[in-house]
Amino acid sequence: MSGLILLAILVGFAVLLGGWAIGIYNGLVTARNAFRNAFAQIDVQLQRRFDLIPNLVETVKGYLTHERQTLEAVIAARGAAVSGLSAAKANPGDPAAMAELGQSQGMLNSALGRLLAVAEAYPDLKANQNMMQLTEELTSTENKVAFARQAYNDSVMAYNNRREVFPSSIVAGMFNFAPAALLDIPADRAEVREAPKVQF
Repeated sequence: MSGLILLAILVGFAVLLGGWAIGIYNGLVTARNAFRNAFAQIDVQLQRRFDLIPNLVETVKGYLTHERQTLEAVIAARGAAVSGLSAAKANPGDPAAMAELGQSQGMLNSALGRLLAVAEAYPDLKANQNMMQLTEELTSTENKVAFARQAYNDSVMAYNNRREVFPSSIVAGMFNFAPAALLDIPADRAEVREAPKVQF
């Protein structure tokens, strides 16, 4: 009789332990899917941005004939950014892919910044309706990218916290839940750290 009671206790404990492990596993899968979905939102906004850039270059091209190097830098940076996004889409959260995406986006931000700074020197270009509309759309898209990136980074942090805390770390290790990387764009970091210059 006592053997049956001991067996029932062991079976009950195994069922509880199995249910606990399944709950943790499902929570890790849910968190991983959340950050992957958040990355999909970044993808949507970056694709929109990439689609705007050729139109911007075409609009500017007629005015900036002697600024060919600036235009070529934007086109090259866009190509690198598209490649970086493709690598990150294949494996969202992968540290190497996210670093490549962040670096390529930083280069594109820098090239676009130079292009828009050069365009400021041409009053006719600034007044061009097409240029004004493209600049407004680009600014709107940049804001959406920033919001999507923040949501992604928040989701990655929640996932990483979940996989690192005990006892979830045991289940995460057993099932190879790898850490996910944040999306850090170097140019954004430099702009945040640099204090605004005020002149009177």
